[in-house]
Amino acid sequence: MAKNSLFAVLLRSPWWVSLAIAAGMAAALMALLPPDWRGPALFSVIPFLVLSVLAARNQRRLPSPARVEQTRQAVAAMTWPAFSRLLEDAFKRDGYSVQRGSGEVVDFVLERQGRRMVVSARRWKSARTGLETLRALQAARDAAEAADALYIGLGALTDTARPFAAEQRLAVWQVPELAQALRGMPLEP
Repeated sequence: MAKNSLFAVLLRSPWWVSLAIAAGMAAALMALLPPDWRGPALFSVIPFLVLSVLAARNQRRLPSPARVEQTRQAVAAMTWPAFSRLLEDAFKRDGYSVQRGSGEVVDFVLERQGRRMVVSARRWKSARTGLETLRALQAARDAAEAADALYIGLGALTDTARPFAAEQRLAVWQVPELAQALRGMPLEP
């Protein structure tokens, strides 16, 4: 599905937006169409109802804004040993086998179902992440012959780093993704 298609945008939007579109379309169809055409025409709102249900299901799993802020504060206060243990426990809980990285760039090497991922998280407190950091991660992924790479950081990506991450298929976890990944984990620093 294209990133900016109507359905992709509605899946990322609050669930009630799709429901409102479905209700508006149904009301317009009922008002504008002759009685014989109303029933078949109402089938056109079904995709929006399905999108509403899918968006609600996905959004129910997302952490609340309060949980995201709590995660940001707790993780920002942690030392590297505490944060790395927390990440390692979360990865193991999610079914990954975890090895500690040996270089400056790769902090973890994860494997699940035969697929490897290199993870860079040591600079998680950086205010901004630039292109050099992501280039180093991409080179480490290639050197390790890993399928995936993940960068974890609380700060924003620079204007040049964001398109590079998308182009090179580097996953980036910032505070919302980190709050989701650390769900149910104790966040004591």
